[in-house]
Amino acid sequence: MSHIQAFAKALQAEDIADDASELISLSPITSAPQSPRVRKVSALSDFAPVNQRVRKRRKREKLPDGKRQDWLFVLLRWPLLLFILAFIAGEFGLYVFIRQLVNGKEWLLAWRGRKGALRKQLRAARSYEEWKKAALAMDEHLKFQEWKQVDEDPYYDWRLVRKVRRSLKALREKNDVRGVLGVLETCIRTNFAAVESPRLYSESLCIADTLKAFLDEQHNALEFIRTTPELSIEEKKRFFKSANTNLGSSALCLSGGGSFGYYHFGVVKAFLDANLLPRVITGTSAGGLVAALVCTRTDAELRRLIVPEIAHKITACEEPFSVWFKRFWKTGARFDSVLWARKCTFFTRGSMTFREAYMRTGRILNISVIPADRHSPTKLLNYMTAPDTIIWSALLASAAVPGILNPVVLLHKLKDGRAVPWNWGSKFKDGSLRVDIPVQALNLYFNVTHPIVSQVNPHVHLFFFAPRGSAGRPVAHRKGKGWRGNFLLSAAEQWLKLELTKNFKVIRDLELLPPLLGQDWSSVFLQRFDGAVTIWPRTRVWDWVRILSDPDPTELERMMRVGQLVTWPKVCLQDRRIAHR
Repeated sequence: MSHIQAFAKALQAEDIADDASELISLSPITSAPQSPRVRKVSALSDFAPVNQRVRKRRKREKLPDGKRQDWLFVLLRWPLLLFILAFIAGEFGLYVFIRQLVNGKEWLLAWRGRKGALRKQLRAARSYEEWKKAALAMDEHLKFQEWKQVDEDPYYDWRLVRKVRRSLKALREKNDVRGVLGVLETCIRTNFAAVESPRLYSESLCIADTLKAFLDEQHNALEFIRTTPELSIEEKKRFFKSANTNLGSSALCLSGGGSFGYYHFGVVKAFLDANLLPRVITGTSAGGLVAALVCTRTDAELRRLIVPEIAHKITACEEPFSVWFKRFWKTGARFDSVLWARKCTFFTRGSMTFREAYMRTGRILNISVIPADRHSPTKLLNYMTAPDTIIWSALLASAAVPGILNPVVLLHKLKDGRAVPWNWGSKFKDGSLRVDIPVQALNLYFNVTHPIVSQVNPHVHLFFFAPRGSAGRPVAHRKGKGWRGNFLLSAAEQWLKLELTKNFKVIRDLELLPPLLGQDWSSVFLQRFDGAVTIWPRTRVWDWVRILSDPDPTELERMMRVGQLVTWPKVCLQDRRIAHR
């Protein structure tokens, strides 16, 4: 029996939690064949067939005291919920209006003349080299070169950085190995002296000269330690292992978002072309599909695959309305799990497991899922927590949004190649309903201290706003030191965003929102959606219309270009971290 057939059989299985013999058969541990069960005739019903199990009709039980609702809660729940939702709608409308004012002001006043022409060159770049050349020209035109050549800056400890740089250089030139080692043990750590502060990289399109000199000197000192004959191999191993732990690792986190997730192809391609693709990659829903493709292929294979023609393999939404509507009416889900399982096998190289993917490419794939019940915690699947779980079953679970795909079982591959349900047949669904970006779990398992988030979720994408600019994208006026729009508009944007968050927290904490489609949606807006570096591709209104549609090669090429354009400004920051590692 193929793995797809085993998956279909597991989905059709009834609830067998009270049948111990069948429960054992679904566990990954094989057991001796069970003797046939002897059924006894009972007097449950005079008309009940002898060989058919008949369940007793349960009497209606009273709710226990812990589940009874306070009468005031029952009385005020809906009026209070409607009032808060109306307030949220008003705040959201005002928020959208303010964002449009900021965009309009920047378009009318900031991006005109020579500045506007240079901006068009940035957006027309076809490679990172072209983009960097245009960025340097923009820096020169906006007179950012003056800031880049000055040591003093309030956003990092420039005095400490200067002392460390001079000490490393002097000790290295004296060939003082122990001295260099002592200084490096102090300064090789995450965000030392705040040199990784996003504000430092938001005042120019390129890195400041002082920071570049400091990071280059660190790199030279590390190379000096690596090649010196005065230290034993064991001492070098001990030092570099300690430095690796102190510095932490980077992870690329790809969010969900339906067809918005195909912008991730451009983000991945930008890092791949620069040889800066992190080893730890996590994905949810559509982001999980891209992450699985990346973690099951080598770099050479990815360079051949991540091209617009891969759109021919993306056929998840090809069914006509007449087909999927009947399924939705019958099952409550638009898509068929078994059909999607067959289509996922291209992206996962067949029924590859998390451990097999890690052994083949060295990349660590992480998929976030949650059990189908409301109160169980989120699970992060990877080669440590679920080594023999088949990846495509995890992808389906990660895409199981209520109304889109029903919860599915995860498949566990046995040593003999057979597939059985994982976790005794429990069903799982989309992890982004609670944790879209599993930053804490990544730090726990893989010491990730620098998550790079590619965020395309449509319900949060609108709320990403950098009032003082972001890494590689400075504010267009006042030499990158002003506020977007002006201070008043930026302050109003921040205040409204906090008010919206507060109101959603009230709805969640008072449990005002009832479950919809069997799911608690109150935490969807209250997660952490950003990282140390956050990339949010520019989307279009038309993307909302096509949120559950497959792209053609032309559309995918556009999405990949957009993904690359928004990633290139972040490449410089990632380049410095990878150089140390």
